[in-house]
This record gives sequence, C-alpha cells and structure tokens, in this order.
Amino acid sequence: MTQPPQKKAEAVISGCHTLTFSADTIKDPFLPRTTQILLEYHLGRWVPRLREPRGLYGVSSSGPLSPTRWPYHCEVIDEKVQHIDWTPYPEPVYTPTGLETEPLYPNSQDDVVVYLADDAYKEPCFVYSRVGGNRTPLKQPVDNCDNTLVFEARFESGNLQKVVKVAEYEYQLTLRPDLFTNKHTQWYYFQVTNTQAGIVYRFTIVNFTKPASLYNRGMRPLFYSEKEAKIHRVGWKRVGDQIKYYRNNLRQDGHRYFSLTWTFQFPHSQDTCYFAHCYPYTYSNLQDYLSRINDDPVRSKFCKIRVLCHTLARNMVYVLTITNPPKNTELKKRKAVILTARVHPGETNSSWIMKGFLDYILGDSSDARLLRDIFIFKVVPMLNPDGVIVGNYRCSLAGRDLNRSYTSVLKQSFPSVWYTRNMISRLMEKREVILYCDLHGHSKKENIFMYGCDGSSRSKTLYLQQRIFPLMLSKNCPDKFSFLACKFNIQKSKEGTGRVVMWRMGIRNSFTMEATFCGSTLGNKRGTHFNTKDLESMGYHFCDSLLDFCDPDRAKYFQCLKELEQMEKHISLEKSFDTSDSSMIEMSLDLDSSSQGSDSSESNDSPSYHLKLTPQLKLKTHLKKKERNVFLTNHKNGREAQEEQLVDSSP
Repeated sequence: MTQPPQKKAEAVISGCHTLTFSADTIKDPFLPRTTQILLEYHLGRWVPRLREPRGLYGVSSSGPLSPTRWPYHCEVIDEKVQHIDWTPYPEPVYTPTGLETEPLYPNSQDDVVVYLADDAYKEPCFVYSRVGGNRTPLKQPVDNCDNTLVFEARFESGNLQKVVKVAEYEYQLTLRPDLFTNKHTQWYYFQVTNTQAGIVYRFTIVNFTKPASLYNRGMRPLFYSEKEAKIHRVGWKRVGDQIKYYRNNLRQDGHRYFSLTWTFQFPHSQDTCYFAHCYPYTYSNLQDYLSRINDDPVRSKFCKIRVLCHTLARNMVYVLTITNPPKNTELKKRKAVILTARVHPGETNSSWIMKGFLDYILGDSSDARLLRDIFIFKVVPMLNPDGVIVGNYRCSLAGRDLNRSYTSVLKQSFPSVWYTRNMISRLMEKREVILYCDLHGHSKKENIFMYGCDGSSRSKTLYLQQRIFPLMLSKNCPDKFSFLACKFNIQKSKEGTGRVVMWRMGIRNSFTMEATFCGSTLGNKRGTHFNTKDLESMGYHFCDSLLDFCDPDRAKYFQCLKELEQMEKHISLEKSFDTSDSSMIEMSLDLDSSSQGSDSSESNDSPSYHLKLTPQLKLKTHLKKKERNVFLTNHKNGREAQEEQLVDSSP
C-alpha cells in the first residue's frame, strides 16, 4: 500500500528534530493549498505558522531600484541630478533696503524665448506612464549667444515652464502649474548653465498666485553650485539681493498674478547651478534612503519596508513598520504612532523632518531603543510620489489635492490616501493609536507649529489634553516651534484632510505639523533661515516629546496641563467683549499667524480656539470704542515681544 504524502514526509524526517514545508507541498485535503502557511515538524507533530513577509518589493540588495515612472508625454533628460549635503553657517533673512525695483514686462513679439517646456499640455488628464517619460530631445531656442544663460528643468522634481530673455542679463521666468490643473504655482527648481562670474543677473518669476509670501518677510531663494560643491564642499545656500514679491501687471481669467524678483552674481564662470524654492528631496532620494535601511543588517531587523500601494503612474508608495522584535505577547500591548509626509509634493521641508525622525528612531540611542520597545510606528514617508517626480506643488496626477480626499471612496483615483486610511483603520482594530501626525510646509508663516482638532464639544479635559503634545514640543524646541501659532479647530472645508479624518476615526491626538519655508522668529534662531539640519532636528524633538508625553512619571504631563488651564483663564475674550468687538480683536490677535497660507489645510480657523499666553488680556468687560482701538494697535505691535517672552520663560 502506498503511504500517504504526510506519512511519507514523516518517514523521511524521522530522527530529525525540525523540518519545514509549505502547506501546498503536502497533499493533504485538510490543509489549505497555499505557500503562505509553513508546516514545521517539531517533536513529532506538525506546527503551522505564517511565512515571514517578503522583502521590500522594488528596493532590494539583489537588484536595482524600481525605476521612476513619468506621464508618457513628459520630457526627461538622461542626467541624474544629485546634490551634496552640508550644514551652512546661520543664514540671516533678507533685510529690504527700500531700493528694490518692481520689474513689469509688457507682452512683446520681440521677446527672446530661451527655454520652453510645452510637453505638460499635450494631454488634458493623466493617460498612462512610462519609465523615463518621453525622451524626445527638446530644442533650446537660443541664438548661440555666448552670454545667454541656458536653462533646464526636465529632471525629477524640476519645475520651469518658460524663460524669456528681456535684457542682456535679465530673465523673465514662468512656472508650470501642477500637471492637469491651471493653478498652484509656488514650487520652482531649475538648472542654469553658461554662467559668467561677476555679472549682476536679474531673475523674475511672474506667475505666482498667492497675494502674500515669505519672500516679503526676508526669505531668500536657494542656490547650488556644482563647482562650489566640488571645490569647497558647499551645498545649498541662501542668496539674492534686491528681493521683492509684488503684484504685477499680468492678468488671466480675472485673476491677478504676483512676481518674485532678485539679483545675483554667480561665483564661477561656466558653472552648472540650480535655484529652488526649498531644499529638494526627490522620490529617488527616498528610494536610496530606504535601500540603505533595507541593506543594513541591524536596522532592517526592526524596520520592515513594504509597498502600501501603487500610484496612478504605478510608482510605489512605501510604508515602514518600526518596532523592536517583541518578547512573548509584548507586541499585543504596544500602542501605535503614525507619521506621514509629502502629500503636497512641493513641501519638501516635510521630507527633511521625516528624514530626521527616521534617522533618530532607527538609531542606537537608549531613547530610540525605548521608543521601539513601547511603540509600533507606521510611517508613510511620501504619500504623493507622482507629484514629487513631475515637480508639482500641491496636487497628484489626478489634478486634485490629496489632502482633501481622505473621505473619498475613489480608491483608483486617490490610492495613497485611500490605502493609508484603510491601513490605519485596520490597525485601530488591533491596538490603540495614540498619535497621528502629517508633516507639511507653510508658505506664509515663520517657525514650526501644529494644527489640531477641537475637542471642546466633547469635554473640557479633552479640549486641553489635545494641546499637551504641541506644548511639550514647544518646550523641547523653543527656538523653532511656536505654540502660539498652533490652532485647534475644524472647518467644513477641511473635513477631507488627514488630520480631521483620523480624529473622527477616533485618534485623539491628530495633528498636522507645519514647517515654514523661511525660518525662525524665536530665541537664538530669530531672524535666520532654517537649513536641512534644523528641519531634521525636529524629528529628534518629536521623539523626545513623545517620550515626555508617555512618561509613566506624569509630572511633565500634569505640569503642561496646569499651564494650559492657566492660559485658558487669560484668554476668555468672549467674556471680555461683545460678539462684534471680539471678532475684531480675534482678527487682530491672529494677524501675524494667519493660516490662510497653510499648505496643509489652508486653514483660516477661528482663533477663539487658540491658547495663547496673554496676561494683559485681563480687560474690563466693556471698553469704549477708542480704548478698544488703542488695544488692537498695541497688541499688534507687541505680539512678537510676547512670543519672545514666552520662549525665554520656557524650560
């Protein structure tokens, strides 16, 4: 009689202690036919267990990175752009001289177009993608003039639509709107060659759409020189003179446009240089970073990298699971923390904060090991790789803002946010998620701050508890993070943001962290730009604050709670003024921290939900109109002094 397969296998392994087969190799009708269940023969019996998850698909030591995919009509140069990393000295913001000019350029048939990228308008919507896009060479309309700069932006994250030479050393630049839209012109990143040292050039970008900008608050453009990098190991730095942001004479469909102009002298002749709105961080940068983690025998043990989903262009959205290997049933008790970034592709500062967080949490410090012991971190470092690749500022290839689409059921149109929400929902079925944070950049406000959700309708305790983590962060990082700029509110137009959707799903501490494109007004950093190391340091401070927030010794927690209770007593504006007057004062109190420029939620949330330490608000219930006007003026002028005072008093 023929032995059954299972008996035959047992006979083969008689005398062995353990041996493993996949379930489908043992033809037993009672076992499922799958390769995902392994049968381990141990001490005389078969013990089933799940196969270990596969290694990272697309980032592997045994093969190349997954190639970057572009919309088929996008022209892409062969050269891969790379930049060195370095830490500059503190770079002060620009101080206007009052002599800045406002160039206005009338349309002229005699304009000399030296760069034109019209491939973006070949299709009204996304059709399909190809590796490398369309590589048909684009002829440069340059008249072989020795002194004409040569522009290029057909590389990853590049953005430049058109360049017109309006004078011998003056150029008018037009940015490309987000693909398949006619708006969102903010991000720029382009290459300049054929430079001449010692010549004063003027560059003017003419199609910004936001009325206000950090460029009018001292922000300078970023500049990179390949010769400086090679000779002096100098990377990105802030440059420019005669910087001004102003409304120009261009108009389209009833909309006015704004210009950014600056002058600059190149340090070397015949150099390859770049200008950018913020420090670039591309999809390829992320893949290289993840590949190094995956190839590291230590970090790969507690950081598992998987593909969450594919984008419209079939690029991969990665999710990282970070936690130390558990002991016994320890894993079931661990709570979860979720971080996401780059839902808006032009907000590259969020990727630098994410990098700082990953560098720290994957490090060997005792605090990092402790965090991995007590938490499971789910991290989606780049939610919108398609937008990052093509150089969009805000949208995906669907032509939509993904941070308004978390409530959408259109999985095929918005895969990254759909799968992120689904992943978090499934995670919440197994364990408590104590904190969610989505990282962003901000185009109108200085410093780093958070937006939270309003819990006042539920309970006063919850109302205050949601403010504890941001307050701790401001104490741990007083020269970068401003608690005064934080807001806690939900507007109807923000219902589709990640912050609000996760809060409604039950995550009590659900935040958006906003990092300025410019710099700080606080402490020792006051009046200087943030560099990549400043942004990366916020990742460390986030981890440090998380330890304080969850410390079994609740002393810091209750200290912050007590401070918040004191702040609330000082800010009862509704009790001091009637409704009409309070709205005027709230508008004044929030004049400098208006979030209408928010690039995560474009929030113009009511400031009545802010907690600001303003002791001088102990006002009489009724003030005369003249007294109220004096108060508004004095408070506006003294706001920065108040903020500095709070920072100086923070531990």
